[in-house]
Amino acid sequence: MDYNLSEEHKMIRRTVRDFAEREIKPIAKELDEKAEFSINLTRKMGELGLFGIYLPHKYGGQGMDYLSYIIAVEELARIDGSQAATVAAHNSLGIGPLYYYGSEEQKKKYLPLLCTGNSLWAFGLTEPDAGSDSRGSKTKAVLENGEWVINGSKIFITNGSVDISIGATVQAVTGDNNGKKEFTTIIVEKDTPGFTRQTMHGKMMWRASDTAQLFFDDCHVPEHNMLGKIGEGSKIMLSTLDSGRLSIAAMGLGCAQGAYELALNYAQERKQFGQTLSKFQVISFKLADMALKIELARNLLYKACWLKDTGQQYAKESAMAKLYCSEIAKEVADEAVQIHGGYGLMKDYEIERFYRDQRLLQIGEGTSEIQRMVIARYILQ
Repeated sequence: MDYNLSEEHKMIRRTVRDFAEREIKPIAKELDEKAEFSINLTRKMGELGLFGIYLPHKYGGQGMDYLSYIIAVEELARIDGSQAATVAAHNSLGIGPLYYYGSEEQKKKYLPLLCTGNSLWAFGLTEPDAGSDSRGSKTKAVLENGEWVINGSKIFITNGSVDISIGATVQAVTGDNNGKKEFTTIIVEKDTPGFTRQTMHGKMMWRASDTAQLFFDDCHVPEHNMLGKIGEGSKIMLSTLDSGRLSIAAMGLGCAQGAYELALNYAQERKQFGQTLSKFQVISFKLADMALKIELARNLLYKACWLKDTGQQYAKESAMAKLYCSEIAKEVADEAVQIHGGYGLMKDYEIERFYRDQRLLQIGEGTSEIQRMVIARYILQ
């Protein structure tokens, strides 16, 4: 086994870390306060090559492996969960289905645009009554005269309503097979008649990312906008989540790393009883436990990425990484606030934002409870 990162991976970490420190950190607090999505930052991340990083050059990507992408998300989340969410949702959930299941024509039409940072794409799966139970979808699509007619809605869709979002991949019920719903995925572009998008406000976390509701009211889409085949919708969406879980895991790892560093720096500066907090055993042990958990999380996540990059089965390890990194983010952020004491509860200190941002990680792209169900299914089969 070789635990050393390649020079390319090290370069990506340095490059994205420098960008995040220089471009994102100075304005992260303000964007969070205003709940403002930054098109300017998104375009800069596109110029850096963070969109489509794992796609082949012929589609406008960087031709790198999946671990490279995960390291980039990790480094963004170390500074700001909102910007990491924009990149992660776009690359895994937005680009993923188009790249892995789209026709060559669909790939050439959409992917080059989606690698620039000037255009985003959404993943339309979750509904008001269909969260963990994705097969509870009620959005329907009927094929009439060479067009799909879609009716229904989606909720909690990242990158769904911002101006540069140019469309979404949507799961819809398209039939019934012996009492079981038949699902199909359909590409819906933003200006399609009957398709409306609404930004969701009042979020506790990721306040500078775009979260939307999507509505379909007799939305007419050309038949050739179908992604994959009829009846493959659930397979496409759930397999996309396997990759997406690695992204959320990377966000958890980055969040934990950032919170740990904030706590470490604070403990080495703050004095009580005549010495810095780091001199007290109870605080140094907290920091030691945080560092240990982060190291374990990174090893698990990188192994899952290695499995994916080498063409091996990785769904179980993806669920494990997502679960563990999400839970570690919660534990580390909580201890980091504890080390900050009362200051950790104030918005003037960055750790307050990290504490809020980590809370989505145990819910998004499959709750921690669902991850345990997935893992149990693999180990018991």
